[in-house]
Amino acid sequence: MSWNEVPVMSQRKEFVSLAAVDEANISALCERFRISRKTGYKWLRRFACAPEDPDWARDRSRRPHRLTGCVSEETERAVLAVRDEHPVWGSRKIRRCLERGGWPTPPAPSTITAILRRNGRIAPEESAKRGPMQRFEREQPNELWQMDFKGRFNMMRGHCHALTVVDDHSRFAVCVAACAVDDQAHVRQALADTFRLYGLPARMLMDNGTCWKSADAPYTKLTAWLLRLGVALSHGRPRHPQTQGKNERFNRTLKAEAIRGRLYRDIEECQRAFDCFRHTYNHERPHEALQMATPVSRYRISPFAYPETLPPIEYLATDIVRHVGAAGYLSYRKNRFHVGRAFSGDPVGLRHTERDGVMDVYYCGHIVAVIDLRSGQCTQQ
Repeated sequence: MSWNEVPVMSQRKEFVSLAAVDEANISALCERFRISRKTGYKWLRRFACAPEDPDWARDRSRRPHRLTGCVSEETERAVLAVRDEHPVWGSRKIRRCLERGGWPTPPAPSTITAILRRNGRIAPEESAKRGPMQRFEREQPNELWQMDFKGRFNMMRGHCHALTVVDDHSRFAVCVAACAVDDQAHVRQALADTFRLYGLPARMLMDNGTCWKSADAPYTKLTAWLLRLGVALSHGRPRHPQTQGKNERFNRTLKAEAIRGRLYRDIEECQRAFDCFRHTYNHERPHEALQMATPVSRYRISPFAYPETLPPIEYLATDIVRHVGAAGYLSYRKNRFHVGRAFSGDPVGLRHTERDGVMDVYYCGHIVAVIDLRSGQCTQQ
């Protein structure tokens, strides 16, 4: 409810005078003056704070004493400078960058967003894409690395395939390799260099591409090499890229910050740009999934060092050892079982199970197939 229009100040003073009388009924007075109790007590407090001020009953400006959305031109220039250096960074990342740079009282993320929008750095359709996400991660670094190819893009001389490997727990990019060809040889070399620096992960997750899976079996020479190093393997569900969500999200950032709008001369120049991007991503870029920390702050190198010489393949004394032929077959009890060309030339171990006539086929401690002696069938795992 509101005061009667005329005269407003006189009514306020009269209300306060009547309320000052002993045993005055404030609720009844408010009802008589057609105001709410909240408004009545506001004017009583106003008079009690300044009884000698002749203007205590005058309306005050509703403008806030401190305009939180207003920033100095210097602050606005600093915000835009960070955005121009990193065009795809959002308000939270920009604020954390200003904090790390010693900027006194950086603006709130909402204020930074307003600055970016006011200066044409954010399109309305981009804001509409943002929404809450539910995240899952491994408990420790190196429990799981996600690996994928970003996809081919053109250079002045040929094409480049970006191989990316991201630690699931810390989002630390352990590898961003510019490969001329997306084949097993290039991947193995890039992974070997990565393993030498950061050690071996417990498990690696990848999609169902030809580097990781062959046409006749779920293994290739590359993934057999990983198994021999003691690295367990997982594959995403077909046509479900969200299984490798962290790697997919990383690839989007790589494209936005290091690929889009650029035409590199050759692989060497592309790799130099990738190295700079990886350093910025790991050491400088605040990560929203990490509460604006950097990935390097949560990453630790693996305690399992990369062996320059592959360890020997050993099995239990009770295992039945058979060698896999060039075509991917092993022979046992006058039967031939196809376990895959990935293991050709290497020994595998046959181990009895609790099911009569069924045996697990091991390769370096990992079950790679199950054979049924009764039916002569082999199921690759």
